[in-house]
Amino acid sequence: MIESSVVEGLPAEGAVLLRMSGSLDTEGAQAWSAQLRGHLEQADLAGLRPVLDMAHVQLGGAAVLRALSETTRARSGRPDLVIVRARPGLREAVHLARLDGVRLYATLDDALRELARAATRGADLPAWRSQISDPLRPSYEDLRKEVRALRARVRSAPVIGMAQGVVMVRYGLPDPAVAFRVLREVSQRFNVPLRVLVSAVVVARPPDGAAWFPGRRPLPVPPLRILAREGRDPRYRRQMIDAVLHEALAAGRACAGYVRCVDPAVNALVLESDHGCADTFLDHLVRGWDEGLPDLVARLLGRRVSVPDVAADTLLSEESRRVLLGTGTRAVDSVPVLSRSGSCTGVITLHWPEAGHRPTDDQSQALALLASDTAAWLSWYHRSVLLDALEELHRELTGLAAGPEGARGPRRS
Repeated sequence: MIESSVVEGLPAEGAVLLRMSGSLDTEGAQAWSAQLRGHLEQADLAGLRPVLDMAHVQLGGAAVLRALSETTRARSGRPDLVIVRARPGLREAVHLARLDGVRLYATLDDALRELARAATRGADLPAWRSQISDPLRPSYEDLRKEVRALRARVRSAPVIGMAQGVVMVRYGLPDPAVAFRVLREVSQRFNVPLRVLVSAVVVARPPDGAAWFPGRRPLPVPPLRILAREGRDPRYRRQMIDAVLHEALAAGRACAGYVRCVDPAVNALVLESDHGCADTFLDHLVRGWDEGLPDLVARLLGRRVSVPDVAADTLLSEESRRVLLGTGTRAVDSVPVLSRSGSCTGVITLHWPEAGHRPTDDQSQALALLASDTAAWLSWYHRSVLLDALEELHRELTGLAAGPEGARGPRRS
């Protein structure tokens, strides 16, 4: 299986990341080769540099080498095929085979840095030009967001792997590709982010019967005082999280801010929505370098944390202070989202460019009310939408486990 997405690449040319997953035997390699050629043709038409991510390829060998060799020969005169995150056995095989038109890099960042350096030197630029006019090319702001999203996916990959392993063992699935396909389909059908769904699979108690959560009844949406605006559907997580940030920016009269929610599988804050924050700061968050940031402290303490002067406040770590000051942030306020039991499920953070800024009493009350609304909605979402998705996942996987020979049922794990 190959999925593609545009990422930031050369200054003059973009790049397309082709994410490959599954197990490759001789037959699978032939099908993969045909699929890869189709993606490469589309990349050439769009003027994009192909980058193949092979981190999740389970098997390889001579069949894969033959497919790569045939593909690169057919691309004579085109840019080299860049491969990132290949497993050691495949990397060694490619080196020994001395395939022309293939470059290997340990990470996506390494590949993009090298391609950018080559473009700066004026070397290795493709002689061909895109058949798509420049106005239709993605903006570099969109590309930077895509790179940031890719880094976030890399951080969530271990949880996805754990969820694949759980459902493979629980339902007796033949390989991780089948597990991933069902997880992704249920995620899309219920509009639940894959990261949220797999985290729930990992932490939820295992099912013990035909229903994962027997006796569960539909829950009404809780009364929301700020978030209940016309056109907002509480079943759509992204829409509601964006609404939380919109209301927070308006209440605090802030020019920048972000919302992070707790991922229970890794017990960490994960960025879900942002506005007006500099790319360097967002990269800082996505890479997990958040030690000493006010929102992390607010989560740990379970109370609001205000930093009216970033330059002088001792609460911040030196690295966090440096990043905030470097992006023009001089004051910060973080409000935790607390459940009824008092546990923190997320944090709303606002940034201001003026040192000495503190929210007024009215603004603080509005932000506290918004945090209460957010906690009530998140609780409902996890007990309604997310559990609906888990029930559907259980039904589908139980059907796969039953197979043509009759019901076998899931194993407890």
